[in-house]
Amino acid sequence: MFMPEHAHNKEHAILDAAEHEFLTKGFDGARTTSIARAAGVTHAMLHYYFRTKEKIFERILDEKMRLMGESVLTAFGTPGLPLSERLRQGIENHFDLIAANADLPRFVVNEVFSRPERYEAMRQRIRRIMEPLLAGLQHDLDEAAARGEMDSVDALMLLLDIISLNVFPFLAYPVLEPLLGDLAGDKARFLALRRAENVEIIRKRLQKTPQR
Repeated sequence: MFMPEHAHNKEHAILDAAEHEFLTKGFDGARTTSIARAAGVTHAMLHYYFRTKEKIFERILDEKMRLMGESVLTAFGTPGLPLSERLRQGIENHFDLIAANADLPRFVVNEVFSRPERYEAMRQRIRRIMEPLLAGLQHDLDEAAARGEMDSVDALMLLLDIISLNVFPFLAYPVLEPLLGDLAGDKARFLALRRAENVEIIRKRLQKTPQR
């Protein structure tokens, strides 16, 4: 459906303001009046574009899932590249996506625990990303194992390793910061080191175990 540019800009401003409101205050704490004020629109106009707070939230969630799907699936599914290179790209793209949305992991965890009824909607969105990725990745891992390049690897466990490694620094940063020493004053450097370390951990995880 065609949308005039000024209308598109207002909608975009509402979504930007809503994302900040949701991520900082949670769904229950977010207020549409605050979103409208931050977006520079009237409360009535906000409800014209998005009838309810739930509709705004679903739109933002869909967009984040779309970005995740595009960044991760594109990297893992790049044809013509060695599996190790595709995995490196996938790990780095996933890490960069989280870095660009650093409050998102904590927000998702909080929402799942505080509003269990929303878990099913999130689960369905994640499944749409994960299922095709898992099928293709498992096929490639099995072929690499058959060629003797690595041991057999369960694609689901591998993806859980990647997600855990990438999400943890952002989820736990307030707890980690006192332990970082000199790195505490340079978060960008810390994240760059973690990004590289996560790639190396997975690379070593996929090395073939030497025969004894």
